[in-house]
Amino acid sequence: MPQAAKFELGEYVMLAEADLNFTILLTITGMAFIVGLYFDLRTQRIPNAFCLLVTVIGIASQGYFNQWQGIINALLGLGLAFIVLFPVFVIKALGAGDVKFMMAIGTLLGPQLLSWSILYAIIAGAITSLSFAIYKTGWHGFKATATRYYHCLYLNRYFKPAAGEAAGIRVPYAPALALGWIWACSQNDDVLWTMSNVRYALFS
Repeated sequence: MPQAAKFELGEYVMLAEADLNFTILLTITGMAFIVGLYFDLRTQRIPNAFCLLVTVIGIASQGYFNQWQGIINALLGLGLAFIVLFPVFVIKALGAGDVKFMMAIGTLLGPQLLSWSILYAIIAGAITSLSFAIYKTGWHGFKATATRYYHCLYLNRYFKPAAGEAAGIRVPYAPALALGWIWACSQNDDVLWTMSNVRYALFS
């Protein structure tokens, strides 16, 4: 947990080392999400090379800041992302690039903040996916999907999405993942405490 201690030097207020390190990790995570969003929205895929780069940076940063405990924390975050999201990939509800990207993000966040980010991303994803689908296909496409789901339930049989249907288009999931992370940060005591310390150090 980041420490609250600060050190005054003349007119300057210096952040405690733990606060500074945590701020750097959050900043790197934010930059990774921005680049991931760019790739996903522009090309509908997140490159493996970028995911690998973020993974290396995450493990190296955690190791530099927190030694072996940081490396273990990074690997736990990576492993948790794989365990939680791989089954979602298997049922084709999430792309492989999204899974690899969140595994990389897990090295920066660690397991605790990552788990909440994924949970909130699921909630955000329902909203962003529906909004994107309606934007692409209109209410006609949304109505067609709702009707197909009704027929699937009523007849107890699966029907594939038709052309022009909302459920038939590929929805980029990086926006939901980014929103989930922001939402998780807004509810995390460590993040809020560190941001408060940063504001104090910058503006005091």
